[in-house]
Amino acid sequence: MTPHRKLVTFDWALKRLLRSKANFHVLEGFLSELLHDDIEIVELLESEGNKETREDKFNRVDMLVKDRLGRRIIIEVQYTREDDYFQRMLYGTAKILTESLSAGGSYRHIARVVSINIIHFDLGHGEDYLYEGRTEFRGVHRHDHLGLTPDQRRLFQTESIENIFPEYYILKVNNFDDVARDGLDEWIYFLKNGRIQPGFQGRGLQEAQAVMDLLKLSPAEKEAYDAYIKEQRIRIGEAESTILRAEQAEAKAAEDVARAEAKAAEDVAKAEAKTAAMKTQLDQAMRALIASGMPEAEARKILGM
Repeated sequence: MTPHRKLVTFDWALKRLLRSKANFHVLEGFLSELLHDDIEIVELLESEGNKETREDKFNRVDMLVKDRLGRRIIIEVQYTREDDYFQRMLYGTAKILTESLSAGGSYRHIARVVSINIIHFDLGHGEDYLYEGRTEFRGVHRHDHLGLTPDQRRLFQTESIENIFPEYYILKVNNFDDVARDGLDEWIYFLKNGRIQPGFQGRGLQEAQAVMDLLKLSPAEKEAYDAYIKEQRIRIGEAESTILRAEQAEAKAAEDVARAEAKAAEDVAKAEAKTAAMKTQLDQAMRALIASGMPEAEARKILGM
């Protein structure tokens, strides 16, 4: 497989396969490793259908999702050189920021935006393979960092100013040395090479590899695979039906046993009550015979006691 084919395949996987909720756990795994958080995606936002003009090309991002914290996360996969790509990143976040604020809405409702850029060319001058960009305000004279007041922290639900402004991540995958030191490195290895190594444990990577393996199938193999999956689903459905019928039969048997046990307990109670009543009657008869002057032994013989 040529490098171009590999990158197009992964790009297609992100844009197509990960657009269903069933596959969100793959993207959630990557974002969790990158952002050091348990990311939960709640919505895939449409980022291509809201172009205002024919020339508004920069409004189209590869992927735009919203997580459980309300953050808008942009994911771009770029493998052709663009010297003005920094401006594209800036424009993309600006568009998402303005679109997240309804007309007449308060500025405090502007969404937090995270811009993640997976780059397959040499962007800027730097030897690292992962760059993070945040906004901070530093005093010119006192060299202190501008912070939020207690009221602002409560209002914005954050501890620092940098969390209000967009944050940027640039993954220059071609600079990666293919030595995976943690889960994020394992993901970058995958983004660069289109495969994972045995023993990789990064969140979502195993599922991502399964997606890539599926993409590599020939049309005939893909058809056979789809037929296999369909057959497996049928068998699973049949097995679930069998299990359901067995559970229903087990429940009915348990119900029958419960009824039988209840009937037996009722019969035992009736028998015990009848025995107690007979014993009472015999005791009364015994006392009556003895009271009439009959010896106790003779009275017991007569009553069969």
